[in-house]
Amino acid sequence: MSVAPTTVSVRGGMFNPPVYRAGRGEPLLYLHAAGGMGRGWTPELAALAESYDVIVPVHPGWDDTAGLDKIDDIHDMVVYLQDLADALGLKSFNLAGHSIGGLFAAELAAARPDMVKKLVLTCPVGFWIPETPVTDLFILLPNELPGVIFGDLTNPVIPTLFQPPKDEDEMAQMMYLQLTNFSAAGKFIWPIPDKGLKKRIHRLSAPTLIVWGDQDRLTPPAYADLFHSKIRNSQVAMIKGAGHMVPLENTPAFAAEVKAFLG
Repeated sequence: MSVAPTTVSVRGGMFNPPVYRAGRGEPLLYLHAAGGMGRGWTPELAALAESYDVIVPVHPGWDDTAGLDKIDDIHDMVVYLQDLADALGLKSFNLAGHSIGGLFAAELAAARPDMVKKLVLTCPVGFWIPETPVTDLFILLPNELPGVIFGDLTNPVIPTLFQPPKDEDEMAQMMYLQLTNFSAAGKFIWPIPDKGLKKRIHRLSAPTLIVWGDQDRLTPPAYADLFHSKIRNSQVAMIKGAGHMVPLENTPAFAAEVKAFLG
């Protein structure tokens, strides 16, 4: 399934993010992970679009999208996301986020509990356990990344995500986008991803599904228990054998858990 993004004007044209949208049913605003949307409409989004109107905006700063210079911190990002929801005509909606997108989703749901009906957090960042630190993405070599974000390196999905570049130009573009995306992520999670969510998460009132891969070596499964303990009316779905990229590593299990929760 191929889905082309459309540009949405936010805050009178101050931001003009590409937004991917497909499916039918209740709106599901999906906030992507640090890797961006360079791979387009991936299988987990297609699976969710069978049951929901799935809306995936590219965050400012990701995939060479302008606007990050107008966002100083996580609080600015939350205000931006409220303006984005207004521009999309979303008043009350289901919200999902993966990794750093999970951080953004949790912060938005805490700031505006009136907007979020149900919340899905997949391997979110946002907390810090000194005894079980989140792996530092910014010091990994390219060849080390798959072993950190995937639970099983024999998973056949990996070659489809890490295809070698066709030529030097494609290689340069891939490296540029990875640098751009990780630089954008660093604004919100470097040097550690604890930016005060623990002080605000008590405001989150939406029923919440916390999805994790039991082999996640980026954000260890101990964080699933911590999020669960901090969010009332939450439940954990632990996907066996999956890592940080659980939505792609086991799309059927991921989609089934989300659909059963959202209804």
